[in-house]
Amino acid sequence: MITHLQVYDPPMCCSTGICGTSIDPDLINFAAMLAQFTQRGVKVERYNLGQQALAFAQNFAVQEKLRAEGADCLPLIYCDGILRMQGRYPTQEERREWVKNAVGKESSE
Repeated sequence: MITHLQVYDPPMCCSTGICGTSIDPDLINFAAMLAQFTQRGVKVERYNLGQQALAFAQNFAVQEKLRAEGADCLPLIYCDGILRMQGRYPTQEERREWVKNAVGKESSE
């Protein structure tokens, strides 16, 4: 069961990336998944490189990824301290599985 999720996003115009004229549907769906997690008591921390660079600097594992691979490794998504995904957001099927693991049942997304 997932209890803590940390997301290190690439630089975006706002904290979620769901603003502006061309919104990526993956970001909308990902934000909805994070909201589901929060509602179910999962601790969610989301950092945007363009607005919260200090959070990136304070995490040694994130620093090392950025140093070795550059910003193309973003987003970095950690579940309970373990790197679960990098360089992309989860697909619809992956989001369903994550929600299932976090809340203990199937998602209707």
